[in-house]
Amino acid sequence: MTDPQLGQALGQALVEEATKKSALIWVRGPGPGRALWHIWHEGATYLVGDGPGEQPLPGLADGSTAEVTVRSKDKGGRLVVWTASVAELPPHSADWETAVSELKGKRLNAPDAEEMPERWARECRVLRLTPQDMTTDLPSDSQAAVPLPTVATTRQPAPASLGRLLLRRSRPSGD
Repeated sequence: MTDPQLGQALGQALVEEATKKSALIWVRGPGPGRALWHIWHEGATYLVGDGPGEQPLPGLADGSTAEVTVRSKDKGGRLVVWTASVAELPPHSADWETAVSELKGKRLNAPDAEEMPERWARECRVLRLTPQDMTTDLPSDSQAAVPLPTVATTRQPAPASLGRLLLRRSRPSGD
C-alpha cells in the first residue's frame, strides 16, 4: 500500500469511527450549520428531518454537498471535518427501509414509536451523507458565531450578597 493509499484508508477509518461514536454532528450545507443527530450505517451517515417534531435539515438537498464536522464524544472538540454528497432516499425504497429501521432505534422521545416510519414516509425526508473528502487541516479559530442580540440580558450586576445567600447552609428549624 502506497503512502497516499494508506493516508486515504486511515482518513476513512477516522471518519467512520469518529462519526459512529459521536451522538451529534455539525452539518453545514448552503445554509447555516446545525447540530444533528444521526446514525452511521454501511459507510454513510443517515439523517431524518424536515417534518413536524423532527430536526430541521436546512439547505440539504438531493445532489448537493455538505460539510460535516465531527466532535469528540468525551471532550466535545473537533476531531475531523469531511465533505459529503447528499442523497435523499425515496420513501419505502430498499435503502430507505434499511435506513429507517436503523434510525428508528436511535430516535429518542418519539411520541409515536410504532407509527413513526409511516409518518416519516409521509412528512419527512431521509438523507444519506456519503463521505467524499476528509479535511486534515482543521481551522485554528473556534468558528463560534457571535450570539444574536436579545433583550434577555442582565441589566445590572448581581447583588454582592447573592453569593452569601446561595452558599448559606440551611439551619435546622427550632422545632
